[in-house]
Amino acid sequence: MRENNKQSFWFSKVAVFFGFFIMGFVDIVGISTNYIKSDFGLSSTLSNTIPLMVFVWFALFSIPAGILMGKIGKKKTVLLALSLTAVALIIPFLKYDFTWVLIAFSLLGISNTILQVSLNPLIAALFTKEKTASVLTTGQFVKSISSLLGPVLAGVAVTVFGDWKMAFTLFSAISVLSIVLLSFATTNEFAFNTSQTSFRSVMGLLKERNILFSFLSIMLIVGLDVGLNTIAPELLMKKVGLELSRAGLGSSVYFFAKIAGTFVGALMLLKTAPLRFLKISLLIAVFAFIPLMLLSELWVLIVAIFLIGFMCANVFSIIFSFALQNKTERSNEISALMIMGVSGGAVILPLQGYVNDIFGLTASISILMISLLCILLLTRKMTSHAQQ
Repeated sequence: MRENNKQSFWFSKVAVFFGFFIMGFVDIVGISTNYIKSDFGLSSTLSNTIPLMVFVWFALFSIPAGILMGKIGKKKTVLLALSLTAVALIIPFLKYDFTWVLIAFSLLGISNTILQVSLNPLIAALFTKEKTASVLTTGQFVKSISSLLGPVLAGVAVTVFGDWKMAFTLFSAISVLSIVLLSFATTNEFAFNTSQTSFRSVMGLLKERNILFSFLSIMLIVGLDVGLNTIAPELLMKKVGLELSRAGLGSSVYFFAKIAGTFVGALMLLKTAPLRFLKISLLIAVFAFIPLMLLSELWVLIVAIFLIGFMCANVFSIIFSFALQNKTERSNEISALMIMGVSGGAVILPLQGYVNDIFGLTASISILMISLLCILLLTRKMTSHAQQ
């Protein structure tokens, strides 16, 4: 009997963690933007509306997702999100024009919003509070593996099938598998005592300085994450002369770095103070932007992209866990608010695209460096208030 309970416990963990793998599918928007830009002859400003269609929904659907989660439970909310993801990913393969691409990525953004709001507190509820940062970092590790596969599978699809969109059909099938696994998993809905969620109660959290700083940091790190993922292929094309099918190397290196970073982070955060670990990581990442902007050798750019990805890999999970542990009794509301901050991808990208069109590639990269400096400043303030 005890052996059966143990097996059920580990099956549940694997099933829930698999949801993070599906969560990473949204990052295919980076390499997809470059293919769609080429296919339809779009400008940088217009092509950046594609990832905008993904991340704008984090601002609009995070709080409704938190309210829904309070009514139907975390597990059912995650299952709903996985179902929407499976549908969204099959659309570009079935109908490929610019309008349907925008519809597909909008639906993907909505499903990913719901998934991130519900999955993070669901997995955190399976472990002790002391392990929250490490557990969420492990989730990001799984997500990063998925993110790495996006550009790789798109390139393989072009080579083997002559159609990069074939990668979407595989991702859709994997989403269905995740639905099946989670349906049979046993989860803990009540590890966190949660209050009633409403728009007013969620936005009211911003009155607390640590929550506000966390929210702003989430906005900026997601903007940086998506911005660098989107611009990395263009960076290699313009500075080194790689063709688009090979320039996906930039995105692949970035996500491989995130895999390595989250793996190391998951282990180190079991013994290291999260905010101190975060400040050191951010400082190194800032310096890595200098060669990225000034130099043009392929190996230098690859090393810089890797270093930024490695050092920024744990920012989201550390900030999220810091906010969640501030008020565990309001986990649904905090999760909704922090995921609302993911809309930072929609704030940074249009600005980056505009700067790219007007001032050039180097100036657009500086937008990302400034974002990182702002996160470092906010982290220092969070550390100060946490000590008080």
